Amino acid sequence: MSTLKEQVIIVTGASSGIGKATSIRLAKEGAVLALADINEKSLALTLQQCAQASNDNQKHLTRRLDVCSTTDIEQFVKDVMAELGSITHVFNCAGINPTTLEISQISDDYWHKMVDTNLKSMFTMTRACLPHMKSGGSFVNVSSVLGLHPTEGLGVYCATKYAVIGMSKCLALETGRRGIRVNVICPGPINTPTNNSVREGKERVDATAATIGLGRLGTAEEVADVVAFLFSEQSRYVNGSVVEINGGMGMPA
Repeated sequence: MSTLKEQVIIVTGASSGIGKATSIRLAKEGAVLALADINEKSLALTLQQCAQASNDNQKHLTRRLDVCSTTDIEQFVKDVMAELGSITHVFNCAGINPTTLEISQISDDYWHKMVDTNLKSMFTMTRACLPHMKSGGSFVNVSSVLGLHPTEGLGVYCATKYAVIGMSKCLALETGRRGIRVNVICPGPINTPTNNSVREGKERVDATAATIGLGRLGTAEEVADVVAFLFSEQSRYVNGSVVEINGGMGMPA
């Protein structure tokens, strides 16, 4: 029997990529999902696939959500509690990919959009959910390999992803005393439509793959498997951990 059966799990950024794949994976495990994204049309497709994957025809909740809005997040959490009655786990997956810019080229608007989407949203969602969570619950927050390794031209993005790790580790200390775990995943190059290498075409994908030990980009489903593990009872002593999912990036065969 799945340890996630009938557990209520929030997923932000659920309409595509890692968020979508993870939603479907959790649905297969029998979880009850509260799915959020700013793209309502794509979110509806995720819901359809989750419904098909659910073992027991679970009723899932979806909402259009601007994760940059504190008001939106607080209302979303109220809706989850009103309709689903509890919150067990939270997957803070919503985020935006960067544009390569030198610091002198970065506008205030770009800074705020990046920080609000990749970092503030995690803080705001966590703050809103924690009062409703009990021992045994957990958070998985999405950082990046660029939250571990500085990269020229991606200063703001790296800053947000480094900060996700720092805040998550502090939260793991605070919430651990309540039996609530907080962990971080750091995906490397994953074959999703928003991945920079994928957007630039096969030649760039092949060049990126050549820098990875496994010789290929990862899939969103492979990331989803790790998230499902971190929510499961099998990871009950995993807290404050940073899990790299990168196929051996920087260690080519």
